[in-house]
Amino acid sequence: MNNKACILSVAGANLLRDEAALLSEHKPWGVILMGRSCHSKVQVSRLVEDIWNAVGREILIFIDQEGGRVARLKAPEWPLFPQGQVYGDLYDADPEKGLQAIWLGHRLIAHELAAIGIHADCAPVCDLPQPGAHDVIGDRAFGTDPDKVGALAKAALQGLEDGGVAGVIKHIPGHGRSMADSHLELPRVTAGDNELTSDFSAFMHVTDAPMAMTAHIAYDHFDPGKAATVSHKMIQEVIRHRIGFDGLLMTDDLGMKALGGSLTDRAHASIEAGCDVLLHCSGFLSDADAILAEMTEVAEAAPMLDGRALERAEAAEAASKRATAFDSEAGWEQFRALIPHLGVAGA
Repeated sequence: MNNKACILSVAGANLLRDEAALLSEHKPWGVILMGRSCHSKVQVSRLVEDIWNAVGREILIFIDQEGGRVARLKAPEWPLFPQGQVYGDLYDADPEKGLQAIWLGHRLIAHELAAIGIHADCAPVCDLPQPGAHDVIGDRAFGTDPDKVGALAKAALQGLEDGGVAGVIKHIPGHGRSMADSHLELPRVTAGDNELTSDFSAFMHVTDAPMAMTAHIAYDHFDPGKAATVSHKMIQEVIRHRIGFDGLLMTDDLGMKALGGSLTDRAHASIEAGCDVLLHCSGFLSDADAILAEMTEVAEAAPMLDGRALERAEAAEAASKRATAFDSEAGWEQFRALIPHLGVAGA
């Protein structure tokens, strides 16, 4: 593997000539597709092939496909899937059915993704929302009990992996106490160690996840005013040691306003703090030239993957290649029986 430690994005439905040149030159480890790049199954499949050809190998293609309000693949071209809270509510009524439903839901998501060349999903959410917190997490979460959230997240990850898709748990070490949207500003969590223990423990159930995404949140008890993404203390002492996560750690989107300084500054700070891979989406932009400029800056700031980061990247890729046989029609029938009120549409 000869790739840079970054996941970049593209501006639209088709790979532009300058984007292909950028991918060919810098060879990012992955590319994430935003909603602006997902119009139809045929179009996405073609875009993925073009990305692979530009990089020179079948790199991981990422997407945010949680279900509910965070889904880049939209109906009617793709089926609808429920938000995390739906699985949590079903689990409360019947834990066995809740676990069955979330495995099925994510196995069906994986079926849709793998069919168009997408083998990495930025899901599931392991955050524990707190009363009065900003609703940026809200119903995306499975609930507030760490054992329940951990059990559901583990089943979701297995569903994705059984479909040939590697999951990304988020947002480690916990986004549920945020009083602000980290897309717009840096949230500062003032909770003490005892309170944060429950937030961390949800992630302890899924330390074997192939990948995790950081939270752009400052946990003032540990490192005042410094987002976890760029905090050596948070990454090394909390994420790696206390929680025990040793998989690939990627940043949340470097373009979010919670992080200060230039994209180059953010990239360097993230790697120095201990992140393995930089993620950049240009989610606030629509102009192709502006998006290309940002991607170029991040690509130039990204180091080559090597050492432990490279080993983690190789393990994550391996997790995307373990698909097992699956009858999708039967799967949809079972899924509708478990969650009939959603009216989800099968393929």
